[in-house]
Amino acid sequence: MSPKDPLLTQSYDFHLDESFIATTPASPKDSAKLLVYDRQAQTITHSTFNQIDTFLDADTAVIFNNTKVIKARLYGKKNSGGKIELLINRPLPEDLFSVYIRGKVKVDTILTFDEGLIATVVALHDSGTRDVIFSYENKTLDFLALQTFLDRIGHLPLPPYMHREDNKSDETNYQTVFAKDAGAVAAPTASLHFTDELFKSFTDRHPHAYITLHVGAGTFKPVEHDTITDHPMHSEYYTISHEALDIIDSKQKLLAVGTTVTRTVEYYVRENKTEGESNLFLHPNNPPQRVNQLLTNFHLPKSTLIMLVASFVGLEKTLELYEEAKAHNYRFYSYGDAMLIL
Repeated sequence: MSPKDPLLTQSYDFHLDESFIATTPASPKDSAKLLVYDRQAQTITHSTFNQIDTFLDADTAVIFNNTKVIKARLYGKKNSGGKIELLINRPLPEDLFSVYIRGKVKVDTILTFDEGLIATVVALHDSGTRDVIFSYENKTLDFLALQTFLDRIGHLPLPPYMHREDNKSDETNYQTVFAKDAGAVAAPTASLHFTDELFKSFTDRHPHAYITLHVGAGTFKPVEHDTITDHPMHSEYYTISHEALDIIDSKQKLLAVGTTVTRTVEYYVRENKTEGESNLFLHPNNPPQRVNQLLTNFHLPKSTLIMLVASFVGLEKTLELYEEAKAHNYRFYSYGDAMLIL
């Protein structure tokens, strides 16, 4: 196989110096750089995010992900006294929660947190996730009840590559201006560039709607198999509003704001389900069927996200665009700059 075979994980590797990784957003947020790639004209334009509308037709419909990031990281202790760090991945049926735990645990390990919050480990999985039940004063907590604890004692789960703890400013910066439905443990980062003012002017001009996909920790999981199609794609809960469904089912040109919107729309196109679990893996051999344009950030090497970008423009063009971004000092990852694929 060629080293640039789009089915080889190694083909999606690239070198990125740590200095390119954004640990804080641009200020103001809409002053972030914007790389615009027009597939038909095969042109690359360098701009800023606040100029995004100059590249879009007025009749282009836009779909956003209105998920809201929860304070999903907790610090506590095991009943043996050892310190642990817990990251909520997602709620499960029957008041169970899928979590990642830094520190050794076994079934029936009891974890204690501030304000009397308790987590009991009930299952261990080969994927590295653990199932736990949260309780307070011997009463099992559902997601809504747990949220009140998370709001007080939890921490925003900034991606590990930022190498820092969350702070007060992240409560605004790591949340979209239209965030509504709580449940994500990572932000839909393409939307973070919108200020209130830009979002209003943008949505005044374009037909638009919302889906909800609660981004899970699996979004950061690298592809570890040699062949990308062997990767067990993570699944995430989604629901599609009636307004978004009308746009998807229409013939309108469609801009997906972010990879999460893209996967939700494309999963619906394939499965015809407006709610459920999406585990769609888009890559050059499984390209989009409905989404016409993509707004996204710059992603980790060998991640399913850079493979999704390649599903729009191909592997070689994706790597070329990333090198172009590096040459122009774009900032990468969640708080980094943006790319618009037309």
